[in-house]
Amino acid sequence: MGPKFWELIIVLAIVILLFGPSRLAGLGGAVGKAMREFKDATKPDEPKAPSPSAAADRSGSAGTKA
Repeated sequence: MGPKFWELIIVLAIVILLFGPSRLAGLGGAVGKAMREFKDATKPDEPKAPSPSAAADRSGSAGTKA
């Protein structure tokens, strides 16, 4: 059988006591970033068209430079 609810609560309390809430928050952020990077790396590359605002910025700034 898998762990019961109270067993999970006790393990979670021990982990919080050992590492502290701030370290766990940083660890959670690092895991989330790693998962996001893995997801981005595994999806197929799609050609991205330049956004209209980026094209306007490039054409507008080219005429103002001297």
